[in-house]
Amino acid sequence: MIAWINFIVLIASALLMAYFYVRSVGPAELEKQVGEAAYARCTRYRLIASAFEFVAMANYVVYYFHPLPVPLPRAFPWDYWISIAIAIAIGVPGGCLMWRGMKDAGEETMVTKKRRALYGGIYQRIRHPQALGELPLWWVGAFILNSPFLAIFSFVWIPIFYAFCRAEERDLVIRYGNTYLEYKRNTGFLIPKRRRNAE
Repeated sequence: MIAWINFIVLIASALLMAYFYVRSVGPAELEKQVGEAAYARCTRYRLIASAFEFVAMANYVVYYFHPLPVPLPRAFPWDYWISIAIAIAIGVPGGCLMWRGMKDAGEETMVTKKRRALYGGIYQRIRHPQALGELPLWWVGAFILNSPFLAIFSFVWIPIFYAFCRAEERDLVIRYGNTYLEYKRNTGFLIPKRRRNAE
């Protein structure tokens, strides 16, 4: 019973995180309806999304102790140290990329503001470094917990994070217009674009 309750809460948390995060990245569209109060409201949405993300992480841990009765082994077929090595190999670059994106975004990682300019730093190479760095961390959790089921389940986060990025870009086009469209042409979505040599 605990296993199924935990799994249902995990699904609900993922969906609610997705809903509130998508709402949090649409302040320019919302501003048309409620004025500049949209930015404070979107900050609240971001905090709520983060809370549901934390719940989903907790569900991963609970799953380790209360797995579903599914036809999968409870652990990977190799020694546990291999799972830890995989987690480190995924987590170190992912964590570094996420940290760099958060550093260059500053407080706007969590607080939505009506900024006047696009971010610098790593954002001059790729448009969504935080998403690219954070997404693999779900597999880090799955490998630390040595759970094949959680490793498979973690693929659920790919379309969710993709939706985050696309929703944010739609709003940034509203905010910055041609400036953002030009930025999109010159900057990779998740992978840096090859810069052309000046002729």
